[in-house]
Amino acid sequence: MLNRKNILKIFVLVVAGVLVQACNVKRFIPEDELLYTGAEIKLEAADSIKAKNRIREEIEAVLTPDPNTKILGSRPGLYFHYKAQREKPGFINKFLNEKIGEEPVYISDVDLDQTSDLINNRLENRGFFYSEIGALIEEDSTAKKANAIYKVNLSQPYRLKNFELDADSLNIYPEIKKSLEDTYIEPGMRFDLTILKAERERIDKHLKNRGYYNFNPSFLIFEADTNQYDNKKFNLFLKLKKKVPKEATIPYQIEKVNVYANYEVGADTIRRDTIRYGEKNFIQEPEFFKPKYLEPYILIAEGQYFNPDDSRNTGRRLGSIGAYKFVNIRYNEKDTISTDSLGKLEANIYLSPLKKRSIRAELQAVTKSNNFAGPGLAVTFTNRNLFHGGEILNVTGKFNYEKQISSGDQRGLSSTQLGLETDLIFPRLLFPVKIDHNWFRYSIPKTKVSLGGDYLNRSKLFSMISASTRFGYYWDANRYVSHEFNPISLNYLRLANTTEEFEKILDDNPYLRNSFNQEFISGLTYSFIYNGHIDQWKKHQFFMHSSLDIAGNSVALITNKDDPRPRTFLGLEYAQYAKADVDIRYHLRIKGENKIATRIFAGYGIPYGNSEVLPFTKQYFAGGPYSVRAFRIRSLGPGTYDPEESDESSFFDQAGNIRLEANVEYRFPIISFLKGAVFVDAGNVWNSKANEQLPGGQFSSDFLNELGIGGGAGLRVDIQNFVIRFDLAVPFHDPGLAKGERWIYAMDEPVLNFAIGYPF
Repeated sequence: MLNRKNILKIFVLVVAGVLVQACNVKRFIPEDELLYTGAEIKLEAADSIKAKNRIREEIEAVLTPDPNTKILGSRPGLYFHYKAQREKPGFINKFLNEKIGEEPVYISDVDLDQTSDLINNRLENRGFFYSEIGALIEEDSTAKKANAIYKVNLSQPYRLKNFELDADSLNIYPEIKKSLEDTYIEPGMRFDLTILKAERERIDKHLKNRGYYNFNPSFLIFEADTNQYDNKKFNLFLKLKKKVPKEATIPYQIEKVNVYANYEVGADTIRRDTIRYGEKNFIQEPEFFKPKYLEPYILIAEGQYFNPDDSRNTGRRLGSIGAYKFVNIRYNEKDTISTDSLGKLEANIYLSPLKKRSIRAELQAVTKSNNFAGPGLAVTFTNRNLFHGGEILNVTGKFNYEKQISSGDQRGLSSTQLGLETDLIFPRLLFPVKIDHNWFRYSIPKTKVSLGGDYLNRSKLFSMISASTRFGYYWDANRYVSHEFNPISLNYLRLANTTEEFEKILDDNPYLRNSFNQEFISGLTYSFIYNGHIDQWKKHQFFMHSSLDIAGNSVALITNKDDPRPRTFLGLEYAQYAKADVDIRYHLRIKGENKIATRIFAGYGIPYGNSEVLPFTKQYFAGGPYSVRAFRIRSLGPGTYDPEESDESSFFDQAGNIRLEANVEYRFPIISFLKGAVFVDAGNVWNSKANEQLPGGQFSSDFLNELGIGGGAGLRVDIQNFVIRFDLAVPFHDPGLAKGERWIYAMDEPVLNFAIGYPF
């Protein structure tokens, strides 16, 4: 019978067998060849030379060719290539060769002289002229392999004595001189071609931001002079190349700004109605977007000098509205009778709208870690540019049906959910006091109004009606930082049609009943996000999401303080609490798609005033595909609490107002879009106050010994950032067991998690 335990064993045996076979490729290597296994750098340098590890990395970057890929001591790519060359390779070998096969790299493919020249060129670019480089081959005929050894004796580098601008009478030179206030070049630095190239790019950016539309970094040239020194010093001179075009040496001013707010490719852009607003020409027929709402997004203005940052920011801001498919900004040089010191530009902004209305349907087949499974359907209707000001209306209807497929007393339990949510997004700040849009130069805040309702029916337990509404703002402060602030957040929740069975659960647990009795939540929420993961090429990538949720204070001000608690508002018991959490992630990119991903989460909610416990919907839980994966969803904690398997109320009990969690995961590519991972998770939830219905659930100084810990391996299908994830995990430490018995290493009790997207 193929259960999870047997599947895990088969998987391990197959992988082990392939790796063993892949280790033994020697028999395939031709008699007159030796397999190339890589190169070794033996670097000798004086103690005065700093950053030797960085220099070694520079040398290693030019080594060629790359040896065949090695995984855990084996070369599977090379193995399947050899297997596919047989007369009858078989379908599996042919398929794997197409996906991961590698042509063999032999020592005969290595050109020592050419590689030595590449090393020397790289060293000279970094200022190490006249270094000594030797190369040899080390052979192992018994193992039929060989490697290359490069011996590099670094010379003392050339260092900068003086840096000067070699200026003449052109008007551009004073601006170049001004740019040198922020130069990358400093006396004493060693000659470095990379820094010189970066300096040219920096100067070019400085000039472009001051109107020099036609300038190019290739017009700048550096000249080094070593003749005045005999101790490896040099002087550096910067100047313009000869015959630089005149247009490149003068700044350009914006003469006219034309905005085509309803542009179609190939359409006539001349015979259109023109409206003058905010010193810009809005050209559209009929009116698609009201100029007074579109103009604040445009940072390009008549009379100002050309600035590529303004163009880039304008394009990004217009694209963020959500009403346009394409944003294209073009500049035309104007024929003027102006002086030789100033040029004129006409800015044309072409905006191509998206389809006004669209419908998107999403059908899901859901399998959860708590053994509920079933179909789900979500249909979203979108109406863009609703009031000709970039407004977006989204209406989403949801239907989900899940059935308990496990054996035991809970078999046959079902859950039905119906939902309707409406979002109206205004791409501007709706606020009683007018705020200058230049305060938000990177992006203009959007105002979002949401209204939604849900109906949930859990068989044999209860049905629940909930409604929510929010009013708030969200915006990007820069490329990495975003904010969301909802000053109005209202939630209404009501239990209905509760069964005797569920009423008994509530009677036995007053703590749980209190969490459901808080029918009305009125408060504010704020979220801060720093997302450094957008720079996937960086070695170190940081992410942080922190949020604050405060409820009940405004309602408490208008209720009668003399009323006994719990007090009500409009006949509804309302909640008072403060809740804050932070999610910090750090990814270390090792090489290519190999990375180590880590995460720390901490959250704490404090009920006060009218509340003794957090509302049920605001409590934390642990376990599941986005938490500690070795434990089923909501099955961990609080603390050392361990409900009996037959206890149907455990789904509600296993939550808390404190949550701590840590995860680490090593991710690596396997074949094309198939990725792999190994991971370890730890975490739990607790309550800040003791509850006799939840023994062991209170947070204490012994919390480290109450963490649920588990680990495992996973497969991910990653197609253009759409990820389907399978993680198989086993518990190592179960806090629900007695002290001294918690380290279990339950390899025979794996938990299979299926999810969409990466866990962190």
